Amino acid sequence: MRIIRDYQFVSAEDRGATAAIGNFDGVHRGHMTVINLARDAAPEAPLGVVTFEPHPREFFAPDAPPFRLMSAEARAHRLEKLGVEKLYELSFNAQMATLSPEAFARDVIHQGLGLSHVVIGADFCFGKGRAGTAEDLAAFGDKYGFGVTIAPLMVKGEQTVSSTAIRAALSEGNPRLAKDMLGHWHRIDGPVITGEQRGRELGYPTANMSIDGLHQPAFGVYAVLVDVLDGPHKGSYHGVASLGVRPMFGENKANLETYIFDFKGDLYGADLSVALIDHLRGEEKFDSIDALITQMDADSAEARAILAAL
Repeated sequence: MRIIRDYQFVSAEDRGATAAIGNFDGVHRGHMTVINLARDAAPEAPLGVVTFEPHPREFFAPDAPPFRLMSAEARAHRLEKLGVEKLYELSFNAQMATLSPEAFARDVIHQGLGLSHVVIGADFCFGKGRAGTAEDLAAFGDKYGFGVTIAPLMVKGEQTVSSTAIRAALSEGNPRLAKDMLGHWHRIDGPVITGEQRGRELGYPTANMSIDGLHQPAFGVYAVLVDVLDGPHKGSYHGVASLGVRPMFGENKANLETYIFDFKGDLYGADLSVALIDHLRGEEKFDSIDALITQMDADSAEARAILAAL
């Protein structure tokens, strides 16, 4: 997959694609539908996705709490797995933010990227002040010569599938509901960082990962699936993880600490992908280290049983 970041300098080989447009945070079932419609619109054309970095919400509210379900790197990896050939990861900056809806359609989609057909969700808004609607883009497509397909919103049960709804499910400690909307387990990806090695002293050595910049699911203990993506221990494992600030040991920055069952080895610096399966309990502060270890034993047993039943 090729990644193109500047719409003003697009080579001839990267023009002519059919593309889905959106933020694609989480790459959920609704996003997959839009991508599949783009593929079907012109099967002979390269399949592309147009998205933005940083997320426009981050640009307009840089001091707001983190909300992203995945990093740009994780998003690109998942889009590539879906068969996307051209990722137009456009810089969202002051210049982009001031484009009128028509200027975006003309300068970015038509003249800049040279897209032959685009697919958008029914709730798509674009241009300065989010003034442009999906119907407006269809009209601009007629004017400038590119096709437009408007995809209906996806509903699962009584819930409209959206990144916002997925964040809410994770905040409520319901990763299975999030999975129903995502079409895959919610994952936290990144390198293993050096921790304070308390888990090793407790008999539960953990792989620590930062969650900086990401939406924080409900704090507590989870049954998890772990993919080690590189290094000598590359492979898939079962485990149990603690997400939070570790209240037994004072005030700490939130992170993810994962204990991998029946694992021996050094994972420092390795890239991990940790899937949240079930929220076992909330974060607690125990009266003693022995009480904490007893609870960790119980958490591990419960997580093993849940994962064995998958």
